[in-house]
Amino acid sequence: MLSPVVCYTVVRKDDWYYIESGAGIAAGGRTGLTAVVVGLLFVVSLFLSPLAGAIPAYATAPALFFVAVLMTHSLVKIEWDDITEAAPVGVAAITMPLTYSVASGIALGIIAWTGIKLISGRQKEITPAMVVLTALFIVKFMVF
Repeated sequence: MLSPVVCYTVVRKDDWYYIESGAGIAAGGRTGLTAVVVGLLFVVSLFLSPLAGAIPAYATAPALFFVAVLMTHSLVKIEWDDITEAAPVGVAAITMPLTYSVASGIALGIIAWTGIKLISGRQKEITPAMVVLTALFIVKFMVF
């Protein structure tokens, strides 16, 4: 539900799309049939999910490493010459492995992005959606 908001605020306007759709298209799916098949497979996985509990947490490390390698591909598109863009990426990239949570890393990256834009005097670049997300993430970290 928040995918369009997060994609609009985090990814450059000409590069945004749903991650799920991008993965389906990259795999060759061009119609809605891909989404239907994935949905049905998720239903089947509901019954098989107790088996996942039998896998120890340390056994998932290779898969997480592979996902990290795939995520580094996006780092090429970062404007590294602009510190207000590069620093929040660094915050997110460092906090993801330290907190064992991709969501926490993204949240701290969004908070850092908004804070750095405010401090550097570039308030015009901050969208209302980013202000709302930043406030929600701050509340999340204070409460939970």
